Amino acid sequence: MRRLFGLIVMGLLALGVAGCSEPKIDTSSMPTTIVSIEEVRAALSEERRSAFDHALAIINLSAFEGFDALRPNRMNVVQLAESANMQINGLTGEEVISRAEGVMRQRLSRERQESLRTLERLKEKATRADHDLQARSRFVIDEAAYYVSRSPYGAREPVIDISVSNQTDRIITQVQLRGVLTSEGRPLPWVDTSFYYVIPGGLAPGESAEWSLAPNRFGPWGDLEIPSNVTLDISLLGLQGEDGQPLWNAPMLTEQETERLAHLRGLYTAERLLAPNTEDDTDIAKGV
Repeated sequence: MRRLFGLIVMGLLALGVAGCSEPKIDTSSMPTTIVSIEEVRAALSEERRSAFDHALAIINLSAFEGFDALRPNRMNVVQLAESANMQINGLTGEEVISRAEGVMRQRLSRERQESLRTLERLKEKATRADHDLQARSRFVIDEAAYYVSRSPYGAREPVIDISVSNQTDRIITQVQLRGVLTSEGRPLPWVDTSFYYVIPGGLAPGESAEWSLAPNRFGPWGDLEIPSNVTLDISLLGLQGEDGQPLWNAPMLTEQETERLAHLRGLYTAERLLAPNTEDDTDIAKGV
């Protein structure tokens, strides 16, 4: 009799425990999915319900990450929705929140790794550009002047005089230059253009040269309105070696890349790189 009574008590206790267990999501059908989600949500405290709602959104959206409707052999929208349901089937409210936090940790980790790769790529590009800029700067433009002379027949002939010094360790056979011609009181330059000059015989390391170039008098350099009191600024854009190949021509960072590099450097200082990830980074309750 006592044994029978004990079995009855244990059975009642088991039923009580089962009745008090946390409700779980059942995604076996659309109606059960909707009803069970509402039951799971109702079982949570008021402050955890918003975290649960946010967690559901994160899990559902994670199934659509990387979805490309134009690519064949990919899951369609219905299959993606079913995939999201599979991730929450059989979970309690707290388990849904925990799973969403895991999804967020993975996402943040991927974004962090991608950002770090971008940071290294931009740093390497900036380093190469700075190195090549320094190397090019050893080809020095000492002086530059613009004036107009007269041909034997009296025609106007624009002239560009340039003095240069090759302080690099390479033979230079061609230079690409930018010429800007300005005058006081005029906001726009008279001329702003690039051009190249092939150096006869090349210019060896340590050598200097003076060139008198004759630009086309029918082009911008021959504009009849250009006054005599103008200032010519010549800047070096590129060099070519004796093999005909460009020298030290690594591109500079674009304005967008410069801003991106500064932003990433601010985010990932040495201290931040060494600091461990904390749960605050993926706390669903905080709406991250």
